[in-house]
Amino acid sequence: MAEKLLVRALKGGKSTKIVTLNGKNMTKMPSMLEKLPGLKTLDLQNNRIPKVCPEISTLTQLTALNLGNNLLEEVPEEMKYLTSLKKLHLFGNKIHRFASGVCDGLQNLILLNLNNNQLTSIPQEISRLKSLTYLSINHNQLASIPRELCFLENLSELQLNYNQLICIPKEINFLKKLQKLLLVRNNIESLPEGLCDLLNLRILDIAGNVIQIFPPGFQDLKLREFYCEGNPLFLKQPVNAVKHKDIWSLQEITSRFIMNQLAEKDPFLMQAIEWYPQVRNIISQGRKCAICGKSFLTTWLECVEFFPPSKNWKISRNLQLVPLRILICSYKCFNQRDPNLFGIAQV
Repeated sequence: MAEKLLVRALKGGKSTKIVTLNGKNMTKMPSMLEKLPGLKTLDLQNNRIPKVCPEISTLTQLTALNLGNNLLEEVPEEMKYLTSLKKLHLFGNKIHRFASGVCDGLQNLILLNLNNNQLTSIPQEISRLKSLTYLSINHNQLASIPRELCFLENLSELQLNYNQLICIPKEINFLKKLQKLLLVRNNIESLPEGLCDLLNLRILDIAGNVIQIFPPGFQDLKLREFYCEGNPLFLKQPVNAVKHKDIWSLQEITSRFIMNQLAEKDPFLMQAIEWYPQVRNIISQGRKCAICGKSFLTTWLECVEFFPPSKNWKISRNLQLVPLRILICSYKCFNQRDPNLFGIAQV
């Protein structure tokens, strides 16, 4: 059947624009494709192709290539010759690396789908895909993403679900056109402050991570959809903060300073405090804020404030019955307000 379809395509010669050979149990890519220089769309998904043929480099007018569900082990180097390519589907292969230089010629690529592969990293060269607007790398083994990915200034949708990410680069603030960010089921502990600079972000899904706190300005995002179930903060009860006194005692101010300096292992104080058992006794009674980790002695400040999320935010169905508040942890040192942490809590 595949041979008949190819013969029919070859008869069309330069006028053949589309070749579809889905699920034909093919074990190699037909080299005769070089005889179809006018080809625009090539669909070879659901076969058993382990590598692309060198002749594919002649298809300089190709705009869409689908090699999903095959046996490729790398993003092939031959891709760099496909200078007109706009959509590239490589999902469901065994890809664990990018060939050297593969990103060089893909200046017109708009969509790249690498779902369900075995990638553990993304090369820095990803930043050369200047036209990329949609990038999906779900169900891989990524432990990190390079800061260079954040220089894809036209990117509007980024999907990194079901990986092993523990953090997002602080440079994410450069993705000014990003509208949709999906980070479901990773190991992310916190989000960078730069996320709050994404004025065009409309959909954010961070469900199933280990996030407890959110960066300053998070409540100002213009989201339409926000999903965050399955993060550990939902397992905690809200904090009942004590209102701070207008004026701290000198003992409180001094003790906080000493305790925080000792936490940073200030050698001068560590040595000096050995001579003052009374001071050691006082600061031994010190405690730490469970949210921000800063030390205090006898007087605690208002550490927690709640902000209702925007009414425009759509949340997942199982959270709609739970009243949510955006939680700010703001440890105030020497009457200087320093909000540095955000979180979501049930109230």
